[in-house]
Order: sequence, then structure tokens, then C-alpha cells
Amino acid sequence: MAWLFLIVSVVGLGFTANTLWPSRRLVLFGQSFFAAWLTGELPGYALAIQLVITAAFIKLGALAGIAGFAGLAVIAVSWAGLIWIMVVAHRSAAVLDRSLADALGHDYLDQLPSTAQRQIVPKGRLRKRFFPFWLREPGVERIRNLRYADGAARRHLLDVYRPRDRPDRAPVLLQIHGGGWVIGTKGQQGLPIMNEFTAAGWVCVAPNYRLSPKATFPDHLIDNKRALAWIRENIADYGGDPDFVVVTGGSAGGHLSALMGLTANDPEYQPGFESVDTTVAGCVPFYGVYDLVDMFTDADGHPTEETLAGWLMGTPITEDRAAYERASPRYRVRPDAPPFFVIQGDHDNLVPVDQARRFVTALRAVSDRPVAYAEIAGASHAFDVFHSVRADNAVNAALRFGTWLRYGVDDRGGGVAAQVTADAPADEGPTPRG
Repeated sequence: MAWLFLIVSVVGLGFTANTLWPSRRLVLFGQSFFAAWLTGELPGYALAIQLVITAAFIKLGALAGIAGFAGLAVIAVSWAGLIWIMVVAHRSAAVLDRSLADALGHDYLDQLPSTAQRQIVPKGRLRKRFFPFWLREPGVERIRNLRYADGAARRHLLDVYRPRDRPDRAPVLLQIHGGGWVIGTKGQQGLPIMNEFTAAGWVCVAPNYRLSPKATFPDHLIDNKRALAWIRENIADYGGDPDFVVVTGGSAGGHLSALMGLTANDPEYQPGFESVDTTVAGCVPFYGVYDLVDMFTDADGHPTEETLAGWLMGTPITEDRAAYERASPRYRVRPDAPPFFVIQGDHDNLVPVDQARRFVTALRAVSDRPVAYAEIAGASHAFDVFHSVRADNAVNAALRFGTWLRYGVDDRGGGVAAQVTADAPADEGPTPRG
């Protein structure tokens, strides 16, 4: 029993250590990510499980030998690591607040009308801590499987999330799912952010889009622009404001949401609907891929991940590097880009943090609009798929950013999507505009 306890303790410490120092070696790629993902975002649950297991082993006599005491020492180190992970996770709130204050001004929350300030107060914190996988929100209505494009493509469907009290001209969030461009559906990702935004009075839209390898770029981007075109024409029927749309998404969805902001009204990506206005009020990409050239080549410029690259682009990077650049947000930065809030974890071992850093640096160098960047310590890839401390802090920060875009005032002429009118009642706030 003592030796078994020691083995179990070493395994537990291994999970904790992998969370603190996730592997970036290809051989451990998937295993390291999944283990760190769950342990890192639910350290309290991991700690509780280890405590229960330890108590059970002690009751069964595991401390009768020296191996048992060694196991207790090992598992105690794991507990210390998990407690540290919790401390770091709670610090994410300050990191996110500081990133917004630096980009929008330290008084950005004071610019909001009182009604908007009440809407951005976090809701259901205690429930989310105890039920992290409960991804429904009271008062949110989901309308499923609305077709957003002509034709028979099975993937051209979207869901609308709206408050049950049926708002009028509410701001709209377009959520683009991830999945490496090859998997994923509209109902699997983005639920925490869509529920929180909807509970705050927004209308949210989540589309499916064609996936690789059957589809190749720019099919994915075109489909999401078609979804935006559908919003322009139809979202008023569901209580949304067609003139105010913020776009978000994670991973491949982060890549596509960034491109949505950086390729607005580009006829190359709007075949058959070139006249539709595809500008957005703001972009909030999570752990996105911003440079396909860097993603699919090594330090010496040799191709990597050739299968996925071929599925996505339809051609090897060695034959058409320019196509990979055109599909990369880093190469599409522009002065009139919409306001951005880029969110990235520094423990992401699927999409390196350097992708976000270089993209933000390039965007800030040319953009006339605010560019906020939050690099969240300890956060892995897809950290926002279910409720956790970091996920909820990031979602709440995104809501503050979107609300500021709707109602705030940019004293530095930074392209905020709404302004205060001189005759607006103080309590009701300003009249929003697109």
C-alpha cells in the first residue's frame, strides 16, 4: 500500500508539474496540453481529489512504511504547486484590467453610463466555481440552426442567443468557433462568453462554417463574412443592432475573427455579396493563430505540419508563400483596423505566445485605434471553454471592452464605436451608434 501511494503521489505531482511547465515537445504535444488544460483551469478540483486520495491511503495504512511517508512528501509538493496555480489564476483579473486601462484610458469605466455599468457586473460567480461545466444561463434563449447562406451546404447554419425579455437594437457579438480549421461546431465553444454577453443584454450569433480538408482558405473566412451579412439583414428581427457587431473567437476562430476585422469589405472574400458592409466595431481574438508562415515553418524556414497546412491552404508553403501571408492577420494590419483586444495565455503549447506578441506589436505600429493586449500567466490553450477563474475574468474583461466600444468616449480620437450625445439623460446613457 505504501509503494502504491508513492506511485500515485508521483503521478499527481507529474500533473501539477506539467501544468506549471507544459511541454512543447512534439512527442508530448497532445498529452501535455490536455493534462495541463484541466489541471490548470480547475486546480481546486485537482487539489480536492488529491486530498481525498491521500486521506484514503492514510486510512488504509499507507504510512506504515518509509515509502508511504515519501509519498506524503511528494504529494505535499503537488499541493503547494496547485495552490500556487490558484494564486496565479486569481491574478489574471488585475492583468486584464491593466491591459484595458493602458489601451482605453484609466478612466474608461467612468465613461460608461450607469445602466451600462450595472450590466457589466459579473453574474453567478459562486455557481460557476462549483459547476464549471454548467454552460447555461438563466434568461438566455437559444434559437438554433438558422440558415445564413443560399445553397445546400450543411455547415451554413447559425444559432442566435438573445435575452428572453426580447431586447431592441442590442449590441451583437459574433462568436467564431475554433478547432484547427478541421473540426468544431457552433455549440461546442464560446458558451461562457456568449452567455455572459447575452445576460448583459447583447444578442450573440454563433455560425458553423465549412471545414478543411474539404474546404480550403478562404472558404472559412467567406462563410463567416456571409454570417455577418446575414446579421446585417436579419438580426433586427431577433432584437440585435445590425450596425454594431463585435467579433470574437478562439484558436482558429481567433485567426478568423482577426481577419474579419482586417479584411473588411475586401471583395476577394465577399464573392456575390461585395456590396455588403463587413466592417465590425471591434475584435476580441483569444489565443489565435496570427502568422501562418511562422506556424507552418521552423526556424530555418523548412515546412512543418505539412498535412494540416495542405488541408487548410490547399498548397504547400514552399509553392505559394504569398498565399500564407495573405491568410495571416500579422501581414494584414492596417491603419483603419477596428479596436482590438487580444487575449493570450503564456502557457499555450499549441499556439506559441510569440504569435500574439508579434501580431500586437505589428498592429500597434500602424493602427489608429486602441489595441489592448492581455497575456495571462498560467493560461493554456482553450482556457475559456468552460468556467474557471481565468476564463470568467477574461470573459468579463471582454464584456467591459465591448461595452466601452458601444458607449465609451475616446478622448484620444481612438475610434470607439459610440459617443455621448449632449442631450442624453445621465442615467440612461448615450445614444449608441454603429
